[in-house]
Amino acid sequence: MSKEWPLWEVFIRGQHGLNHRHVGSLHAPDAEMAIMNARDVYTRRNEGVSIWVVRSSEITASSPSDKGPLFEPSNSKVYRHPTFFDIPEEVGHM
Repeated sequence: MSKEWPLWEVFIRGQHGLNHRHVGSLHAPDAEMAIMNARDVYTRRNEGVSIWVVRSSEITASSPSDKGPLFEPSNSKVYRHPTFFDIPEEVGHM
């Protein structure tokens, strides 16, 4: 049995941001401890309002070499491009 704690990926939402940004990785025995450690390591200057942690082993990613086949179908759906829509000013951030 391995004695090494699992690796967690850390995402922080900044004070003025609307999205979480990957800031690094750390080892911890569980999610609660990963959040506490992430707080101590990545938000020392009070720059975060929210922390997400995800076990690295649970992340599934596409390969950059699959870019063509993966994203090609969206190129033929021009109606999905934002140029076709007027966004009212009262919507704010989108």
